[in-house]
Amino acid sequence: MRSLGPAQRVPSRPAAPFGDPVMSAWSRKEGTLWADAMSQALVEHYGRWTLGWRWAHDEGDFDGGPVGNWCCPRDSITTEQETLARVVAALCEWREWLESLARWFDAYPLNLTEIEDQRILWERAARNLILQVTDRTGCGSGWHGHCHQVLTWFLSRWGVRPDLARELVDEAIGGRFKSWTGPDPLLVDDVAERLALSLWPDDGARSAGPAPDHLERWLAVRESVPWQEVPEGGRDEPVAPSNDGAAQDIRAFDGAVDPARARGLLAALKLLRADAARGAVLDFKLIQRWQQHVMGTPTPPFRHLPAFAKGGRERYGIGPDTRARFDVCLAQSAQDVGRPLSLTARAARAYLDVCFFHPFDDGNARSAFLTLVFVLAREGVTLDGVSLLRRVTFQADEPQDALTLTRYIDTHLAATRRNTASGDSQLDL
Repeated sequence: MRSLGPAQRVPSRPAAPFGDPVMSAWSRKEGTLWADAMSQALVEHYGRWTLGWRWAHDEGDFDGGPVGNWCCPRDSITTEQETLARVVAALCEWREWLESLARWFDAYPLNLTEIEDQRILWERAARNLILQVTDRTGCGSGWHGHCHQVLTWFLSRWGVRPDLARELVDEAIGGRFKSWTGPDPLLVDDVAERLALSLWPDDGARSAGPAPDHLERWLAVRESVPWQEVPEGGRDEPVAPSNDGAAQDIRAFDGAVDPARARGLLAALKLLRADAARGAVLDFKLIQRWQQHVMGTPTPPFRHLPAFAKGGRERYGIGPDTRARFDVCLAQSAQDVGRPLSLTARAARAYLDVCFFHPFDDGNARSAFLTLVFVLAREGVTLDGVSLLRRVTFQADEPQDALTLTRYIDTHLAATRRNTASGDSQLDL
């Protein structure tokens, strides 16, 4: 260490008290220039892995990191001996952290080609890594930046393209991690689950050419799915359980993520149930009324540009007739004597219509869930549980996904009918 050029020229600290303008100016100029020079010397001597030695806890040189032995020139540059000792300690601390991450990564030898069988392992690994970062950084200022980096490293380690890895991590976190705040366990679980569900076997291959229009793919799949063959569990009459599963899930999950988000969804849920009771026609304008509460935005418009989802792997086109086609599809959620479909099939189809028409700039997953609830409510059906219907991902061009969602709804409906055999019809709204 002492053989490195900057180590032989540690700047002298001015005799000025903490907070004095002279000290602040020295820290920004001479102090920072020396620290930058030391970083360059370490890279040239040991390699690029050394760059993180100044990634300090809280508001240091580069805040939100895992290093506690270095803060910033103002606090960490003192005498030559003490300063170099801090550099060595910080470098060793950073190296130890990298090696511990490598051990965590290797503890989950995952394979993208087997993702369907390994999603629970990807989810568990992501959850553990988030907790490791929160523990190491202390969740101070900017800690979420390092968490984003660690999760991106992990995906890249097991074959996900680095550019896609960054997009998937950003989408999973969604800006919900905050400085000076440790994430709630439910939020950690949701980020890990979203990240695992967003992965697909071809994420390691570089895409060739522009993405296809997945809205058109969905419309083709929509016509090919054997909706009539899907049996509906239970009977056709309405069911009103003692517990409103949608409201309960919003309070428990969305309330833990953001109380304002939960309030908006509950307001939309109350409105859609009133719309269902009066037999409203499902179309974009109706969903738009709910979405005002979901997003807290007056009259959110139908998108006017192509939309993207799943880390950019699905692209939904736009044309002059897209909104009109959307309304035609939504209208098919009502009972049709000529082409009778089960309620669960119609609810699933409407949900996926919202997902793949992707009408809004944001909040489409929540809008799709509310649409599903409305289709059921319009025919007097309320579910007492929705755990299989939220925080899941479906592909636009996979017919089996449509049948899977239909079975999920059917499972909840059959369970609700069993659980309400007592005849209690009071809803917890």
